[in-house]
Amino acid sequence: MKLSNKALHPRNKHQHPYDFAALCTAVPALSAFVRDNGYGQLSIDFANSDAVKTLNQALLKQLYSVAHWQLPEGFLCPAVPGRVDYLHYLADLLALLNKNRVPTGSKVQLLDTGCGANLIYPLLAQAEYGWKVTASELDPVAAKAAHLLIEQNQLQHKITLRQQPHSSHIFHGIIQPTDLFDLTLCNPPFHTSAEQAAAGSERKAKNLGYKKAELNFAGRSHELWCDGGEVAFIKTMIEESQSYAQQVLWFSSLVSKQDNLPALQKQLTQLGTEHQVINMQQGNKQSRILVWSFMPQKQRQLWALFRWQKK
Repeated sequence: MKLSNKALHPRNKHQHPYDFAALCTAVPALSAFVRDNGYGQLSIDFANSDAVKTLNQALLKQLYSVAHWQLPEGFLCPAVPGRVDYLHYLADLLALLNKNRVPTGSKVQLLDTGCGANLIYPLLAQAEYGWKVTASELDPVAAKAAHLLIEQNQLQHKITLRQQPHSSHIFHGIIQPTDLFDLTLCNPPFHTSAEQAAAGSERKAKNLGYKKAELNFAGRSHELWCDGGEVAFIKTMIEESQSYAQQVLWFSSLVSKQDNLPALQKQLTQLGTEHQVINMQQGNKQSRILVWSFMPQKQRQLWALFRWQKK
């Protein structure tokens, strides 16, 4: 099985340029940031962190019925189109076991590893598919901000937040003995140091034509880097995933660099998993999802039968 695309997922609502008239109606404060981009089109200054945050508020409210969204200063501000793409491709994995129909509603259980202060994946997952989400977070400040979003949007029945007590653990301390998850997702820290993270932000700013990296490229240290970078982080995730082989249908993680895949795929092969890479592309940005399962195909089909296909 191979899934790939050259553009946004077909179900992604962001196929066309932003409708700023509709977005400003949803969140009038956005109007202060909208301007002509010099090509006869409306846009915002994407180097302005306040503009980007307000755009996210409008997108989430207009397209996903998320009435309240805010982000504390210094935390990573996510790009909504790319985040929801990840979810759509994970949904396709489930559809392959469900007569090509994406299973929806709270019968589907998703684990977001490291939800951050923005809580973006849980918010989008419940909005698009009605899935029930367990979100984990290490940083107590981020966890507090995420908890506030759950309360403000009255999503306590759809999103559960769990604090990760150990900085060296990913699944340990989060997945409980009675848990069953259909999917896990993760957007891991991909730099190896604070210096590398800063250099990456500067390159991103330069590529977009800005003189320096502004706050909309920000992120606290645990969001952007860890010892060993994303390879070390995902290797730890794969190692820990063995303990939950019968509790999770599909594990997954974003992998930012193509060159990092061989080492991760070698580890998964040695563990006897079925794994694959789903390629994604948002504009000029290319990314990929690494997914793996310890369950053979027949067991996955039984999982789907008893969890989603029951009358």
